[in-house]
Amino acid sequence: MAHYRGMDVTDHRIEVPLDHSHPEGEKISVFAREISTDSTKPWLLFLQGGPGGKSPRPGSLSGWLAEAVKHFRVLLLDQRGTGLSTPANRKTLPLRGDSAAQARYLEHFRADSIVRDAEAFREYLGIDQWSTLGQSYGGFCTLTYLSLFPQSLTRCLVTGGLASLDQDAKTVYRATYQRMAERNREYFSWYPQDFETLHRIYEHVRENRDERLPNGQQVTVPLVQMLGMYLGGNTRVHLLHHIFEEAFNQTPGGPRLSDAFLDALQAQSSFASNPLYALMHETIYAQGEATNFAAEQVLPEFPDFTVHAATPLLTGEMIFRWHFAEDPALRPLEDVARILALHEHFAPLYDLDTLARNTVPVAAAVYHDDVYVDRELSLRTASQVAGLQAWVTDEYHHDGIGDEGPAIFRRLLAMANGADPEAAAKDQ
Repeated sequence: MAHYRGMDVTDHRIEVPLDHSHPEGEKISVFAREISTDSTKPWLLFLQGGPGGKSPRPGSLSGWLAEAVKHFRVLLLDQRGTGLSTPANRKTLPLRGDSAAQARYLEHFRADSIVRDAEAFREYLGIDQWSTLGQSYGGFCTLTYLSLFPQSLTRCLVTGGLASLDQDAKTVYRATYQRMAERNREYFSWYPQDFETLHRIYEHVRENRDERLPNGQQVTVPLVQMLGMYLGGNTRVHLLHHIFEEAFNQTPGGPRLSDAFLDALQAQSSFASNPLYALMHETIYAQGEATNFAAEQVLPEFPDFTVHAATPLLTGEMIFRWHFAEDPALRPLEDVARILALHEHFAPLYDLDTLARNTVPVAAAVYHDDVYVDRELSLRTASQVAGLQAWVTDEYHHDGIGDEGPAIFRRLLAMANGADPEAAAKDQ
């Protein structure tokens, strides 16, 4: 255990089965970091967003974590394949064999396996029950946890992560495109000059095919559209304006995209640090049928997002085949992605009967204008889980916990505990 900046930090690593249905088979390593100020407090498991995102690496106590350790010992889990848990990326996956073997390996990297890893950690730590906090995809994992092991849970808090329990990926992405169109309109009403700049960028890259990111990837219209990931934020959304205002430099050869713009675009568009996000993204919606690049399938229904539009709207959490053909970090995994997209036999992630009889207190923040986890689909899910209290708010977007984490955490904890959420949110 180490102690620094007001917190005790303990690293934990355990071996778990790659396939939990065959516990005597191959093992992988799963890592988690414990953060606490008092080892006598009960435990809270943090389930990170993603898929494919490692847990936070706190350098100090701040934000939601500072509030959480007032009440809990917090375990920050690196979900399998991420961070210090046996990594899965373009360099390590070839150890599995050919593309088919790599895809078979990744079939074990969905929420059901992540939850079983968490259960292994609970048993390793000697915990009878613990609470959970799930952000975004961590909320999806929470619903799987409630389906599989409700007896292990004291209470569950969810922020921006009520997954659709019974809708297919195409339904989810239709809602995502609609929310993204609304958010584009809102953003460009604030910064109409940015829409003119975006149009200029598109015209420039259509005419100049030699614009490249620092990693060598060609700058294309769809690549520029990925800047829409900024639109999912509260304060982060306004950072996009600073990127647009620095888009061009004058050079001896005429206007060119600036290094500052290209660097920002690469930071937003590259999957080098989280390849599982791209590989596994649509599998999180797969239950009994192939997703087959669902976001790409429904794209023609939303012509304002297609490359044929004069000024295509910015996209969000959509994964397309071209990502695997063009991103250097994904190119070696192109065939793996295709195999996963065609896989028809992913098991159900949720037990609707168990959720309908749920007795674990669940409090969830549903962001009214969330562009990544649709409000209406979230509220449908809330109605399918007994005892789930939904707090619908238009004060925050998908990254609310990073913006006003302490207040959101206090409110949800009060809801789950049957206390006054308004008073708790204001309490310092």
